[in-house]
Amino acid sequence: MTEPSMQAPTTGVDDILAANDGYRLRVRVLNEQGLHARPAARLSQEAQKFGCSIHLRHDGEAVDAKSILDILTMAAGHGSELELHADGPDALEALRHLRALFHNRFR
Repeated sequence: MTEPSMQAPTTGVDDILAANDGYRLRVRVLNEQGLHARPAARLSQEAQKFGCSIHLRHDGEAVDAKSILDILTMAAGHGSELELHADGPDALEALRHLRALFHNRFR
C-alpha cells in the first residue's frame, strides 16, 4: 500500500486565501480594454465602500485600490493577472464583492 501524495493544493485565479495580514485574491482583467478610466473608477468606488484597506498588485507594483489615479498608473491591460490584498474587519466581504466586479467586467 502506498502513501497518498501530500502536495499542497494549487490555488488559482479567483481563490480567496487567508494570509497572516488579511486576505488575498488573484483576479484576471477580462474586459477587452483593460483597467482604463471607467473600470478603474468603478473599482475604486466599490473599494471605498469598505472600511478595510485594499491594495492591488500588478507586476511587482502595489497601489491603493481606493485610488483611481493609483489604479490607472498600473496600466493593467486585458488578460493581466492582479492580486488584491485586503486587511480589516470586512476584508473577506470586500474581496468577494470585488471578485464579482471583475467577473462581471465592471458592469
